[in-house]
Amino acid sequence: MDDRSKEIIKTIYAYLRIVFGAAIYAAGIQWLYKPVGMVSGGVTGIAMIANMLVPRVQVGTFIIIANVPIFIIALKKFGFRFMMSSIVGMIAASLFIDLFAAVGRVGVTDDPVLAAVFGGFVTGVGMGVIFSGEGTSGGVDVIATIIRQKRPYINMGTFVLVLDAVVVAAYALIFKRYHMAMYTIVAVFISSKVIDTVLYGISQSKLCHIISEYSDEIKTEIVKTLHRGVTLLDGKGAFSGQDKQVLLCVVKRQQIVQIRRIIKGIDQKAFVIISDTRNVFGEGFGSLASDKKIGD
Repeated sequence: MDDRSKEIIKTIYAYLRIVFGAAIYAAGIQWLYKPVGMVSGGVTGIAMIANMLVPRVQVGTFIIIANVPIFIIALKKFGFRFMMSSIVGMIAASLFIDLFAAVGRVGVTDDPVLAAVFGGFVTGVGMGVIFSGEGTSGGVDVIATIIRQKRPYINMGTFVLVLDAVVVAAYALIFKRYHMAMYTIVAVFISSKVIDTVLYGISQSKLCHIISEYSDEIKTEIVKTLHRGVTLLDGKGAFSGQDKQVLLCVVKRQQIVQIRRIIKGIDQKAFVIISDTRNVFGEGFGSLASDKKIGD
């Protein structure tokens, strides 16, 4: 199979993944949010508000119409090829939302708490799968991308969150459903965390920075006991002005107790920073060649 055929198959697989994710996302919107009167954020949320005000307005159709001017601007800036996956994601999500609405009301639950929790989970899975195919559902994501072209210092996540908050606030004020707006905020928060999990996986590794006067002893013990590599970084204390050696080490989550025991047994005054890390590649961890996560 030549490179062109592989590229075509890869593209088709990405689009199928986007369509599959759009179906999951639409199911969460129609079968969990809608029955209890919750809304989503962004353009989808605006469409759901419009549907509540004028029931004849179909949510999916409104999403497509609202996205037309956004995509016209985006196409001029980024080109058709760059925006194709986003167009597929937006149209697929819109069509599935209207299709599921035509099937009839499927009330999975009447409990707004369960709707917020599971609705946030399901829509998060759907959006995560769409993003993994390098697509979007249009609307706010595309607007954020356009704005960051001129103002790259703006955090995209923060920008999207602010726009979602505006939509939720408008919903609360228009319908006086402040408690449902609160449930929506819970759902949006859960959805954002699930999206990260789908894209980057659950953190299975820990990144350790260790600063100690006994760095050689700690390094030797980590290599001998945990069979993990250690990288030596040169550092300098800003206050003392003394040269220091910083140990950099990535370990499995279940090994963190052992590494703390090692450090404590050698130097109880050591300065240790332990943080979550994802997508670790190399010996003893994942293979970069076989990784299928977003960014390939």
